[in-house]
Amino acid sequence: MPGKKTAILKACRKCKYLVSSNEKVCPNCGSRDFSEDWSGMIIILSQESYVAKKLNLKKPGKYAITVR
Repeated sequence: MPGKKTAILKACRKCKYLVSSNEKVCPNCGSRDFSEDWSGMIIILSQESYVAKKLNLKKPGKYAITVR
């Protein structure tokens, strides 16, 4: 349908981890509270990276910068 927007990813409101829209539980923190209203993305490849340490991100993956 033209004009209909479907979210491919949604963000966990607790840890900002990005998951597919069909996930029910966050694989990062176990929360069930998600938002489809998020912006910006950080991709962590190594939990030892400067960015991961600075943002206290313990698991590699995609994270939202802002979650509403």
